[in-house]
Amino acid sequence: MAEGRAPAQKKTRARESVTRGNGAAPPAPGKVASPNASAPGARGDRALRLAAIDIGSNSIRQIVADVSRGGGIRIVDEMKAAPRLGAGVDQSQRLNEAAMRHAFEAIDRMATLARQLGAQRVEAVATSAVREAENGTQFLDRVRRRANIPVRILRGEDEARLGFRSALAHFDLAVGRAVVVDIGGGSAELALSADGLIDRLISLPFGAIRLTEQFLGDRPRRKDVRKLRAHVRETIRKLLPVKDWRGAQLIGSGGTFTNLGAMYLARQDVPYVGRVHGTVLPREELEHIIQTLQEMTPEERAGVPGLNPARADIILAGLVVGAEIMARVEARRLTVSGYGIREGLLLEMARVTPKPADPGEARERSVLSFAERCHYEAPHSHHVRDVALQLFDSVGSRLGCDAADRRILSDAALLHDVGYHINYENHHKHSYHLIVHADLLGIAPEEQVAIAHVARYHRGAPPKKSHEEFMQLDRSWQRRVRRLAAILRVADGLDRGHASAVGRIKVRWGERSLRITPSPASKVRNLRLELWGASRKSALLAKVAGVPVEIIGTDGKVVRGSRD
Repeated sequence: MAEGRAPAQKKTRARESVTRGNGAAPPAPGKVASPNASAPGARGDRALRLAAIDIGSNSIRQIVADVSRGGGIRIVDEMKAAPRLGAGVDQSQRLNEAAMRHAFEAIDRMATLARQLGAQRVEAVATSAVREAENGTQFLDRVRRRANIPVRILRGEDEARLGFRSALAHFDLAVGRAVVVDIGGGSAELALSADGLIDRLISLPFGAIRLTEQFLGDRPRRKDVRKLRAHVRETIRKLLPVKDWRGAQLIGSGGTFTNLGAMYLARQDVPYVGRVHGTVLPREELEHIIQTLQEMTPEERAGVPGLNPARADIILAGLVVGAEIMARVEARRLTVSGYGIREGLLLEMARVTPKPADPGEARERSVLSFAERCHYEAPHSHHVRDVALQLFDSVGSRLGCDAADRRILSDAALLHDVGYHINYENHHKHSYHLIVHADLLGIAPEEQVAIAHVARYHRGAPPKKSHEEFMQLDRSWQRRVRRLAAILRVADGLDRGHASAVGRIKVRWGERSLRITPSPASKVRNLRLELWGASRKSALLAKVAGVPVEIIGTDGKVVRGSRD
């Protein structure tokens, strides 16, 4: 299911504002990390502004965010630096002085930013490189004095626990077994869970920098990669019982996996919208990527689409670890998480423990939370979704739709009018841009792009060759968008007055026509406006169905209206 590629676009920050038609400028939608919590800032749910800094072996990352009591995370700003504190630590057992100076400057900037943004608390944690270095304690003493923030060293198990806390807030882990893997520069952490509860935490010396230095060097040969794989395989065989974890859901976080997700999307020609969270890739694709990268020089790897050039020299080692873990648990696919230790630390700072979510719950709550932050018209949106799904259940299979299409239509129907958040004029186009850049949980990037397109075509001109974003989609996705948009247009027309006047609909698909007969909801006298609205928006459905669409009134007569 490939799509065409779109140019990279800058990610919208939560601190930016979006102007509505009346000139008001409410906060723009930010990320909500917990699918089972209300949106930050909701009534009675005061948020704390917190800052978390993760001092890793490869990079140092900061996140400043508003965290609600319910666990919602709304990102205010982020900052990153890559001093590579872990470089050479495995051999020298010491942090490099130049890397430390780079780190001091970065952490100082991060602490300053956090205070300027009004963070009520700032905390930092250090991982493998600092934990193992002989001068790690001295490094942290200098950080505390210079930046005046508390810093603590995490054990490997602590890293795994924070990573799992973050995954619990972003994925449906209430049912079945899951393995959450975070690969850093110096170590790899695994959290094994059953029905949302941690069963085992494992820390392994399998960081991307460490293994590159030990096995691969600057220009790895095939035998070097084979030797590395054998080493990783033998170690995890002793620690990870395949009997209990065969077929577990596998979630990967950290730079290795986010770069893997970006490379996979680039290979699939999926439009890049600034996020890889939720990307699902099959095991064979990971193996193909490893095979491709191991034949390249570091310079060639730096030019691979989707791969951060700064990570090109260490990516292969990290991917090998991921591949061997996938093989050990016999996972068919891997899901990429765009969140990790920092988000887990924020939730810990706020004393929030996310509750395990049932399958589909993260997606549903995330979509609804986004709609609420866009001040959507709830009665109309929910009613249009109900009518659209009635139509889908009646005609979807004959149009060639599947169960995944039903979920896309459901989300698009709920979000089709969020563009009102900007203004009424061209609100369908505004809906597209808001949705495509939203941080929606439980939705793969290619699905999110489809949702945005279906919402965009709920009104106005149908998809055309002159529509650049639409034409960048793969043809199979273009067909899906047309089918689902055709259904949504009619459903939206059946609530033209935003009065939820239609109750049930009856659909009869004959050889010569597709007849749709709505019945009024209780206490509704007539459906004249709704029948007219559906009739004038039925042309696209007639085109994809291959027969005329007739909207039938309660008197049995066909309603005529000017077509869309």
